[in-house]
Amino acid sequence: MHKTSAWPLAGAYALLVVYASLYPFADWRNQEIPPWDFLQAGWPKYWTAFDLVANVVGYVPLGFLLALSFMRRGNVRYFATHPNVAGIGVAVLVGTLLSLLMEGVQNYLPSRVASNVDFGLNVAGTLVGAVAATALELAGAIDHWSRFRERWFIPQARGAIVLLALWPFALLFPAAVPLGLGQVFERFETALADWLEDTPFLEWMPLREIELQPLVPAAELLCVALGAFVPCLLGYTVLRSMPRRAVFAVAAVAVGTGVTALSAALSWGPTHAWAWMSLPVRLGLVFGLLLALLMLAVPRRGCAAVLMLALVLHLSLLNQAPTSAYFADTLQAWEQGRFIRAYGLAQWLGWLWPYVVLGYVLLRVSRRDAPPTIPE
Repeated sequence: MHKTSAWPLAGAYALLVVYASLYPFADWRNQEIPPWDFLQAGWPKYWTAFDLVANVVGYVPLGFLLALSFMRRGNVRYFATHPNVAGIGVAVLVGTLLSLLMEGVQNYLPSRVASNVDFGLNVAGTLVGAVAATALELAGAIDHWSRFRERWFIPQARGAIVLLALWPFALLFPAAVPLGLGQVFERFETALADWLEDTPFLEWMPLREIELQPLVPAAELLCVALGAFVPCLLGYTVLRSMPRRAVFAVAAVAVGTGVTALSAALSWGPTHAWAWMSLPVRLGLVFGLLLALLMLAVPRRGCAAVLMLALVLHLSLLNQAPTSAYFADTLQAWEQGRFIRAYGLAQWLGWLWPYVVLGYVLLRVSRRDAPPTIPE
């Protein structure tokens, strides 16, 4: 790992913490109380085990990335004798200040409640992450990851790795079609029509007036197959060899299946975790994996071209189909329920992930330095 590579990740994750802490950014008001008054409050009246765990886990990656970034800096002259201890201290200090700021700002949001318990758990999570980073650094695990990345991925793989790491989180938000990310046109049209209601501009908008038809089983099979095929192709654009591609394809389909089952369990209960696994879905997963295996020997530029075609076809099929009323009720439960903190972000990931991938691949293929073949 490059010595400064963790700083952008730490900054990006800090922005995610800000987003999760202030979501849904609506109905701001001034309660005319000091923003730090929550520090003197007692134990909150309403709390759940989920809230306690989420407040710790949410800050663990922040502490990990901050401590790792500091320890792997090129210049730590003021802490040369104890860079690991200093890394923990800096990470905890930054995490403490960020949590203190977020809890203070939450006083102005009616849907959020500032809590000294949350603040303490956030600091504890930052400490856990920082200690974990220090332990892994001392054990040499970070260097092992660096060597693993050099063996498996090309040097320009950072963007693809980040997108692949975000893919399982995008799948956590329920999708009308399993592995079907990016179905946004119907919602976009509805929101736009509501926004332009009672204005002359509504008549000028090219909104679809035909009634959308549900996907037939064959179209659902193809959507599932493309949903599994797309992340495999994205990995192929940065992986070094055919055997590694094969391992990655099987792992990607397995991860996508497992995360979709987890999403179903969170939506309808553990007993319904596999209720979505209909015959078209099962065949689609197998077909997607077969497509990925057939692409093992294709050069990286070829995989990028097929990836763009697959994305366009996938998004076109998904956005020509409506979402059912039952599925809309499920989305409303997720958007307004206890998962509001985590799944406000997962919702946006589920909507935007394929479009970001499309932009990333277009940018990659436009560069002349992109390797055209697999070196091994």
